[in-house]
Amino acid sequence: MPARNALKIQVADAYYHIYARGNNKQPIFRSEDDFDYFVYLINRYLSNKEVLNDYHRVYPNFNNKVILLAFCLMPNHFHLLVYQNEVPFLEKFMQSLMTSYGKYFNLKYKQSGPVFESRYKAVLVESESYLLHISRYIHLNPRTWKGYKYSSLKYYKGDDAPNWIDTSKILELFNNPKEYLNFVSEYKQMRDSLKDLKHALAGK
Repeated sequence: MPARNALKIQVADAYYHIYARGNNKQPIFRSEDDFDYFVYLINRYLSNKEVLNDYHRVYPNFNNKVILLAFCLMPNHFHLLVYQNEVPFLEKFMQSLMTSYGKYFNLKYKQSGPVFESRYKAVLVESESYLLHISRYIHLNPRTWKGYKYSSLKYYKGDDAPNWIDTSKILELFNNPKEYLNFVSEYKQMRDSLKDLKHALAGK
């Protein structure tokens, strides 16, 4: 189950569900370029190859200190499922990611002030069953979840994964990728059925 007051908890060798949304629930991704830049930033900070800035200095790199398991970027919020090897590198990674994206967004759209509603939320995942549920929940965020471009589900379906995401920690709990996809799909079908039943009962 998720831990309370998770922002105050810093644990090594632990899984976290990270999420944040736009200030006043406004979009944080207005174009495909915005989605792509956020993915680029994930690569910058988590890739196994260091990235240089315009002055040939190395950007901070948190490879193997923070491991990304799953993600989904929605127009006004995002979800990440991560594993933190060492404290406090999750905090450092998220600060780098959100600060860099905020600067990009404000410069591009000629505005100032916070892009995100608040500091990210970090929920400590304390059981295997909850870990699996969160991975499924993240991948089911979009209505068109099966083919959604800005989610990690495609890497669970067999697409070549970049070196900054690790699907093995989830997939090793299943016999094969197809079994994981069935796990996700069956929950979506059950959830839809419950919604239909609720509406039917409400109409009586």
